[in-house]
Amino acid sequence: MKKFMDENFLLETTTAQELYHKHAAKMPIIDYHCHLIPKMVADDHKFKSITELWLGGDHYKWRAMRTNGVDERYCTGTDTTDWEKFEKWAETVPYTLRNPLYHWTHLELKTAFGIEKLLSPKTAREIFDECNEKLKQPEFSARGLMRHYGVECVCTTDDPVDDLRYHKQTRESGFEIKMIPAWRPDKAMNIEKPEFPDYVHQLEQVSGVTITRFADMVDALQKRHDFFHQEGCRLSDHGIEEFYDEPYTESQIDIIFEKAMRGQSLSVYETRQYKNCFLTTMAEMDAKSDWTQQFHYGAIRDNNTLMYNRLGADTGFDSIGEFNTAKAMSRFFDGLNQRGLLTRTIIYTLNPCANEVIATMLGNFQDGSCPGKIQFGSGWWFNDQLDGMTRQMNALSVLGLLSRFVGMLTDSRSFLSYPRHEYFRRLLCNLLGNDVEKGLLPADMELLGQMVEDISYNNARRYFKFY
Repeated sequence: MKKFMDENFLLETTTAQELYHKHAAKMPIIDYHCHLIPKMVADDHKFKSITELWLGGDHYKWRAMRTNGVDERYCTGTDTTDWEKFEKWAETVPYTLRNPLYHWTHLELKTAFGIEKLLSPKTAREIFDECNEKLKQPEFSARGLMRHYGVECVCTTDDPVDDLRYHKQTRESGFEIKMIPAWRPDKAMNIEKPEFPDYVHQLEQVSGVTITRFADMVDALQKRHDFFHQEGCRLSDHGIEEFYDEPYTESQIDIIFEKAMRGQSLSVYETRQYKNCFLTTMAEMDAKSDWTQQFHYGAIRDNNTLMYNRLGADTGFDSIGEFNTAKAMSRFFDGLNQRGLLTRTIIYTLNPCANEVIATMLGNFQDGSCPGKIQFGSGWWFNDQLDGMTRQMNALSVLGLLSRFVGMLTDSRSFLSYPRHEYFRRLLCNLLGNDVEKGLLPADMELLGQMVEDISYNNARRYFKFY
């Protein structure tokens, strides 16, 4: 019987073990998509307890706790103590067997705190106290944890109206780890939301542009885009349910925009026209600034009107819906490509049945301008686990070039999520190791070792324009 989470965790062959320990483990981390709070990095935040660090913003854990029958007051409530919340999480952990949370929980305890005990009601108080005692030490601050995990660069997720003061403060402090903003203009895209007019007025204030029509909003966003560029941003991100290809004219978009600003309801078709126009405009800005663009699609958000801002989302695409999305994706990228405005692009999906669609789509728009110009992003959200990451890599291997993959990211708000990079790297090495053992790949450790190092770090460093 193999020991749980030993040094060869997830590494089933000697080849996999050599690839991980000699090649993957030593590589720095470029976490090019995360949701860290920039102020916490700027202030080198000291965590008051493991509960704040671990449960303060982790919707994965909250979902598991709710599913386990834990009352909301122990997840996001303000009338319960840190210990009470931690105790409820410890009660939930034994029920997460075969859920990635079980692996992540113990990998984080082990790599951050050196704790190899299993978390349960029996060990909860001991682990709670030990973690809290260690959190008093300087090396367990926000910056200390980033150093501990070998982080070289992080890209936060920032709205166009953000002033980026904490990025500037961090940079000017001399902190050796890069914290770079990433442009996330979803609030300007989501014209169907009732808060859209208020957001436009907020954009007016920070940009100094009076916005009465769509072209004015584009001017305002361009000013903010230029400001982000000056602050080091080279990456955008868009959270969309699907891709859009509804045709539109300038006059139609102006009418749609004016209706939304008056608080009038829009048809589904009008909303889709606007989103197609908006995303096209943003893609043009990114191309002209030589940025990389990311599209996270397939998440049906705000499902629960009572708790929508706390819950994760599920996907509901069937095969026909996915086929239509694929056609829209193709037309969207083709329109940009025909005008020479398709920049480096990463596509993520929450729907694993789209893996082969995306992996195939990449080849349609590779133009030889750089290796892996169009990327299939790693398993995202509910897919960033053993099965999801493996399936994504298998699809990319068969239909594209795994060797050119830019690798993993945390997509997390937590300073304890960096072991997800380790998890990914172990799975990558295991995938390759098993193929070697089966005779499907040559036992050329120099070739395979370089491939592992590239996917773990080198490809991302070359691909993004951060350096």
